[in-house]
Amino acid sequence: MKLKCILPLLSLAFLVSCKTGQLPSTLIKGMYKVTILYPNGEGKTFDMAYYEQKHMPMVANFIGDNLKFYEIDKVISGRTPNDPPAHLAVGYFYVTDIAKYGQAIGANRDAIVNDFKNYTNIQPIIQISEIQQVVYKN
Repeated sequence: MKLKCILPLLSLAFLVSCKTGQLPSTLIKGMYKVTILYPNGEGKTFDMAYYEQKHMPMVANFIGDNLKFYEIDKVISGRTPNDPPAHLAVGYFYVTDIAKYGQAIGANRDAIVNDFKNYTNIQPIIQISEIQQVVYKN
């Protein structure tokens, strides 16, 4: 009986440790973060399920091996829980070579832009940053 209780807990601990163990070795100074912001506003729409399941995987595929990982944020509020969010969603691509990223996006620009209509009526704002510092705390 104890084995039935312990085994699921050990499995969960293993999965969590693998997942959280990936980020520190992946994110390093000198990498680039491409941030895609979708501003909120009257009449703005955003289909998060499509973005998660179709759009971001499509763009990630275009970026290829240069992509180390990507993230998607569903923005839930502004500065306080009662403030409306400034953005509806934010996507991030983490890459090692910004020139290769630009080439991949440029070669597939039409497919990327034409897919916007499938999940949003928002013109995204793109910001590219070079990661300067990575600090992990326990």
